[in-house]
Amino acid sequence: MRTVQKLKVEYGDFQTPIELADQVCKKLVELGVKPDIIIEPTCGIGNFVEAASSCFESAKKILGIELNLDYFRQIIEEEKFLHDQRIEIKCEDFFQVDWLSLIGESNEEILVLGNLPWVTNSQQGSIGGINLPKKSNFQNHTGLDAITGKSNFDISEWMLIQFVKYLQKHNSYLAVLCKTSVSRKILNYIYCEKLNLAYCAVYKIDSKKYFDAAVEACLFFCKFDSNSQKYYCDVFDSLESSVRSRIGYSNNILVRDLITFKKVEDLYNKQSKTKWRSGIKHDCASVMEFRKNNDYFINGLGESYELEETYIFPLVKGSSVAQNKTKTTDRYILVTQSLVGESTESIKYLAPRTWAYLEKHESLLNSRKSKIYQNSPRFSIFGVGSYTFAPWKIAICGLYKKLSFRLIGQINEKPAIFDDTVYFLSFLDEESAYESYQLLNSSLAKDFYSSLIFWDEKRPIKSSILNSLNLAALAKLVL
Repeated sequence: MRTVQKLKVEYGDFQTPIELADQVCKKLVELGVKPDIIIEPTCGIGNFVEAASSCFESAKKILGIELNLDYFRQIIEEEKFLHDQRIEIKCEDFFQVDWLSLIGESNEEILVLGNLPWVTNSQQGSIGGINLPKKSNFQNHTGLDAITGKSNFDISEWMLIQFVKYLQKHNSYLAVLCKTSVSRKILNYIYCEKLNLAYCAVYKIDSKKYFDAAVEACLFFCKFDSNSQKYYCDVFDSLESSVRSRIGYSNNILVRDLITFKKVEDLYNKQSKTKWRSGIKHDCASVMEFRKNNDYFINGLGESYELEETYIFPLVKGSSVAQNKTKTTDRYILVTQSLVGESTESIKYLAPRTWAYLEKHESLLNSRKSKIYQNSPRFSIFGVGSYTFAPWKIAICGLYKKLSFRLIGQINEKPAIFDDTVYFLSFLDEESAYESYQLLNSSLAKDFYSSLIFWDEKRPIKSSILNSLNLAALAKLVL
């Protein structure tokens, strides 16, 4: 049976307080929005419909759609909108509504308004949720990106993309509350598809105050017409603020700080020879990671084993990299391969106790959900190669909101291994590593990366951004 709390998670149910709905609608009036038709595609208990009714007196029709039968009944029983004949509330499933026909070829100005679900497809998968669009790789990811983390998406992202497509060629508006990261994904979609966009703005909101949610959120506003292609976005710190910054595109990438980036854009090189790698991915910490007690390795299940050290290496977690605790470690990791796809059968002969340990825990390793392990050798890992075993590395944790590079050597005469929250460069000698370390800590490098990184994201530091810096060009300016 699906509990109330589970349903709230499944539907990303954050009801908008009437106070915030009123503020949003007043901001739209201030921006000159005068719609003929207003559509609220996930109207909940109707607060946005109520705010729109009072703020947009010239609107001819206000349509609210809501799937939750309890919310729909509440609206009907309370007779909230009987006073306004323009309002129509329907109990329908967003994913079943024929939005294209509903919006149609109307020449009237349309405003899509509201607060879409704040939930990802993976969150729904974890609770067996069914409130999903028909499965498709709409982000056009390829290879591993299509079957690992990058194929995860916010349900609101899919919804917004549909409306962006429906509202093309109309004089229309989109004004929705969503995660700030989602707003950038939609701007990127519009840019990549070369769709029409007359204006775009983001107004940050206090999600903790209004929704008790620890997430960066905003009012995402778009104005569409029949010919404009203005691919930038003004960013305001609040609905009341008039001070703005502007994100936009340079070298076909979305830049957080265009002014700073223009000063250092000669350092940008999408084909840079620098190759930042991510740490090892194994998805089974209870089996693959250990602490050591004398000659025994203790796994995450609390089991103690005397294993050969042939395939066991010192592990430095992302949190330790961020906190600069990299000289020593009390964590260890079992590295079953030296490169992706390599047969693991040699472990049976070179380290029989380790092989027996893996076979004993085979059911746990086989239950790993990611598709990357399917049709791979037994006990496979990912994110491993010759670079993994280099004696010197420069590392940074992708989860922390700070550019903190660490120079890391061997630990107990073995190469340090990182988890998959860490990105690193590998070096065969200390001198080369130290030279690159100095470059990465220069003010030019920090300005370059800071202009590209959106710090409000869950994993703000990405390998694609790290790899875009031309270290050779930087060296000519710094050294």
